[in-house]
Formats: sequence, C-alpha cells, structure tokens
Amino acid sequence: MKYGLHLPNFGAFGNARILAGLARDAEDAGWDGFFLWDHLLFCDWDLNDHVDPWVALTAIAAATERIALGPLVTPLPRRQPWELARQSVSLQNFSNGRLILGVGLGEPTEWDFRYFGTETDPVIRGERLDEGLSVLTGLWSGREFRFTGKHYSLEPMTFLPAPVGPIPIWVGGSWPHRRPFRRAARFDGVVPMLQAGVSAASLQPVVAYVDEHRADPAAPFDVVVSGTTEHGGPGVPEGVDGLATWWLEDISPLRFGWDWPELSNDWDFSALRNRILAGPPR
Repeated sequence: MKYGLHLPNFGAFGNARILAGLARDAEDAGWDGFFLWDHLLFCDWDLNDHVDPWVALTAIAAATERIALGPLVTPLPRRQPWELARQSVSLQNFSNGRLILGVGLGEPTEWDFRYFGTETDPVIRGERLDEGLSVLTGLWSGREFRFTGKHYSLEPMTFLPAPVGPIPIWVGGSWPHRRPFRRAARFDGVVPMLQAGVSAASLQPVVAYVDEHRADPAAPFDVVVSGTTEHGGPGVPEGVDGLATWWLEDISPLRFGWDWPELSNDWDFSALRNRILAGPPR
C-alpha cells in the first residue's frame, strides 16, 4: 500500500507557496503522494482564500522530486477537456511523469456549478465526463485526433507535446451508484466514497464490482481510499490494506475541530502540518 495526503485547495491551504512547502515536508516524511481538492467555492458562506489547483500543483512539482501529485478530483464536466489536456501534459512533463489525474462529476453542484451558470444535471454531467475523457486521452496520444460527440466536437488536430509517460486516471464515485464504477473500470483506478465508512466489509463489494467490469482484472489498478489515522495510534482499518492500493490521509480542518458555519481561513495550521510531518501510518 502507498500513502498519500489529501488537502483542500482553500483556507489555510489556499496559497501555492504554503502547499509547496507542505509537499516538501511530506516528501521528507516519507509520504508517497500529495493530492489537492479542486473547488471554486465550497459553500454559500465561503470566506476562504482559494488557489487554483493547477498553479499549486506546478509549485508542488517544482518543490519536490519523488512524490506523486494531482487533483483529486477535478470536476471534468465544468472544465474544457482540451484546456485540461494542455494543463495535464504540461504538468506531467514538468514533473518528470509524476501526475495522477483524478476525475469525477464534481460536488457540491450548488456552489461549484450553479453559482457560475454551469450545468448541474447529473446525467448531462456524466455525458460530459465520458466525452471529456475520450477527448483527453485522444489529445494525449500525440497523433492526429478528431472527435464528434453530443457535447464536444473537435476538428482533426495533433496536440503536442505528448506526455513523457502515461498519465494514470483515477475515477471517483459514490457507492452504491454503479455507473461511476463501470467508468472507473475502463481506466487506472477508482476512488470510492463509501457511505458506510472505510472498512474491509464496505470495500469488498466495490472491488468485486469493478473487477467484474475490467477488461483485464490482472492488470495493475489502483483502489484509493481516504480517512484519518494518528501517528502511533489508530491506523488504517484492519483488512483495508489487502483491498486498497492507496491510503490518503485526510488533512482537513474537520479533524481538528473546525466549525463548518464559521468557514474562514482561521485553521489550526500547526496541528495539520504536524500530522504531515509525523509521516504515514506504515
């Protein structure tokens, strides 16, 4: 199992320099990955500073050498897939092949979509997600590519440069909804949100379902779960390490008494950073 960090792109972490410094800390402390949320606004009383995740991830790549990095998840239905293709290839090549692209429908739709006049219907967003993934992977190929779909249409073009190495795609979804997990089975990993919480019992049916729909169940595939552990205390739930390939430590203010109605930049930053410095729960 690999161990990564999962951080908001706002509040105390709404600054690219701060995130780059934390990523250096994480690499030195032995973490394997550093992943950012991707939100424009998080709620209607959001008074946090926010940072664009792609700007922050570039700063993180410049400050580190080994650690994997990426957005988790980026809501592809509210992004232009050709712009995301350019951003992702640029970051993959700048980081020497360390990017992992997490995608999903995106939540919360109220503030990340409706406030900006963007489509909120989950069926249409699902269609845009599927077409967007086809556009992304086609443009990444470095060969001539064209696309005609319900939502996107591209004239024949060659999008260069190609990435220096394959960019893994992890697909997020809320279990027990099945469609996101059939989508994930076509790519490189799944990030399940489990209503019952992370446990071996809650994860087993997810892994079994995805394996049923994978073209080659023996091929490498990541199962990515997140939660909180304490250094020297409670660790990853028993049996999860036999099913998941990544554990992402949730480094958010919720674990240190953050009060949702008072959404502001006033977080216990030192406590959050200390959890990073303590290292993964190996």
